[in-house]
Amino acid sequence: MSDLSVNEPDDRPLMPSLMKGLQCRCPNCGEGRLLHSYLKVVDHCPECGEDYTPQRADDGPAYLTILVVGHVVIFFLTTMWEYMRPSPLILAVSMCALATVVALLVLPRFKGMIVAWQWAKRMHGFK
Repeated sequence: MSDLSVNEPDDRPLMPSLMKGLQCRCPNCGEGRLLHSYLKVVDHCPECGEDYTPQRADDGPAYLTILVVGHVVIFFLTTMWEYMRPSPLILAVSMCALATVVALLVLPRFKGMIVAWQWAKRMHGFK
């Protein structure tokens, strides 16, 4: 009748885990790499052995990336148009380049944060 998750102390603090995930590091030890290629999550941490096979990031990182990239692009789009008035071609090319660079930079970090969130909250089979 005793539920271990109810009586268990919060030994996985959320904010430190999210910061480690933002750095694409193991949320448990902070040393091992969380991603072994651009977006592939490792099965186990090479340093502490934490199992990451239960993670289910799915579309969460993509949604967060779209949210951030959209806000960044709209800010720079309106700023450039208001102060510089470039030609539409220059504006379109520069905004496409900006969106691509920002998306490529934040997507793996958001994936690391989502996996760290799941690990800290013991979701999807993280014990």
